Amino acid sequence: MPLQAPRALLRLDAAARLGARPLMWLAWHRARVAAGLPGRALRPAAPPAGPFLPATAPAPPALPPGAAEAVLAAARDLSPAVEHGPFDPAAPALSLDLFAPGDVRPVWERNRLGWLPLLVQAHRLEPGGGHLLRAESRLAAWCAANPPYLGPNWACGQEAALRVLTLCLAHALLGGGAVEPGMAALLRLHARRIAATRAYARAQDNNHAVSEPAGLLACAWMLGDGEAARRAARDLSAALARLVAPDGGFAQVSTGYHRLLLDTLSVLEWLRRGLGAPPLPEPAPARAAAAARWLARLVEEETGATPRLGHQDGSALADLSLGGAGDARGGAERAARLLAGASAGFPDDPGCAWLGLDLPPPLAAEAEWVAEGTRGWQHGPARALLRTGPLRFRPGQADLLHLDLWDGPRNPLRDTGTGAYNPPGDKGWWAAHFASAAAHNLILFDEAEPMPRAGRFLLARWVRTESLPDGAATRDFRGNRHARRVVPGGRDWVVEDRLSGPFRRIALRWHLSPGAWRLTGDGAEGAEARIALAADAPLRIAIESGWESRAYGEAEPVPVLVARAEAPVSAVTTRIRLRSDCTGGGAYA
Repeated sequence: MPLQAPRALLRLDAAARLGARPLMWLAWHRARVAAGLPGRALRPAAPPAGPFLPATAPAPPALPPGAAEAVLAAARDLSPAVEHGPFDPAAPALSLDLFAPGDVRPVWERNRLGWLPLLVQAHRLEPGGGHLLRAESRLAAWCAANPPYLGPNWACGQEAALRVLTLCLAHALLGGGAVEPGMAALLRLHARRIAATRAYARAQDNNHAVSEPAGLLACAWMLGDGEAARRAARDLSAALARLVAPDGGFAQVSTGYHRLLLDTLSVLEWLRRGLGAPPLPEPAPARAAAAARWLARLVEEETGATPRLGHQDGSALADLSLGGAGDARGGAERAARLLAGASAGFPDDPGCAWLGLDLPPPLAAEAEWVAEGTRGWQHGPARALLRTGPLRFRPGQADLLHLDLWDGPRNPLRDTGTGAYNPPGDKGWWAAHFASAAAHNLILFDEAEPMPRAGRFLLARWVRTESLPDGAATRDFRGNRHARRVVPGGRDWVVEDRLSGPFRRIALRWHLSPGAWRLTGDGAEGAEARIALAADAPLRIAIESGWESRAYGEAEPVPVLVARAEAPVSAVTTRIRLRSDCTGGGAYA
């Protein structure tokens, strides 16, 4: 395997590709930290005292069958209100080590206060059930256990912003009106936390740059600060214009982070309407609408699953539908109605009922679509998603030209997910493996990663990308070119891979759905599909053991169909025939 360049050189290469703008913001952030400015702005303060929430509430909306019972059951089975994980709750937040003690990501998710809107829903359904008292008690306990600017839950500006949206949503679900002094004090503390590290958020060119001004805007609306609202709206509009393409592609090419983007914008838009605030200026509304259409294309109608494209961190912000991280139907429907004025195809979504959203006409069906970073095809129940370029922002995973293939709820060719950002020691290999090209449905040249790692979330020597009429192509820094063409069909799909460059050997991997797959003379056959491989050179075909992560913090074995060949191989064709009856005994179309 080729030797890797020193880490310092790789960091310089990655920095050059990121561009001057994020580097300047990062330098400004570090200069402010060195001067002690964020620390002085975030001096410890007394936790606010309740009451936090309005004492009255409107009657519940008409809900689909079973939705009310699901809310009340979930409200009876809440996780603890206080969660610090292995992190010191008394340490100054800005100086806390967020990696050595363990993975902070699950701690942050549990401290987004998702239980608060849930208890508000339960209170509206069952006013005498004590749910509002529980909400007040738990929120007071959370404030006492998380004194301002101490511990892991004040360490991240984005987490503060997402908590703001949850707090404001809970207030609005109770009918809104005057903000209680306790809530106002809590919002001011959060706004101060977000503002202290805004340069860091701008440097990220990802969800931070959207979520944080959205949180500041919600605070400003609730607190009646017109000047702060104008500044936050300007920053949010600029972030959407920069990070969301006109076709809906997002800088973070990830179905999980795209959902978080839309959840953030949806909650903010619903709050805006309720408060009578002015809309964001164009192109922000158009970009948000396009982003909503992008996600709606990818949500499976029976299960709400999406391809595990890019990083998947398990977010489910303001999950009024109670679908969880694995079911995006509620988020997609809410975003489509609020941001695109259309339905994503889930008319009975209970979350939209809680928000009082009318059912608009459905989004138009598309047999083929192209967006920045992806392109897709839909033929009957079968659909495919191809990861493409261009790479205007840093890639999260080495997944260029990865192909996902679905047949209704079945996913015979799949992305392997994320594992965890900072897994425990015995699973430390997860972070590098799940982000690697070897963990995707790609061709690997000489078993060498196309983009060497320069940091925990940073890849160097980005591949060059090229758009093709029916696919895309990449060229790595070694000069190896891979062009992938997709020929869609109802039950018969063809993937044509063309190769050139100085490579000595190749390995094509298809990560398969769990189950019994058997080798055939030219590929593999399972309950969901038959895969046949052909090339202009001899192929060595095997089924090997790989890994997939269906949810954050989890991993399990998965079969991988691997075809290897020696140069001068220049073409490999994969034909996938989807089974017409997936009971195990049906025929192939």
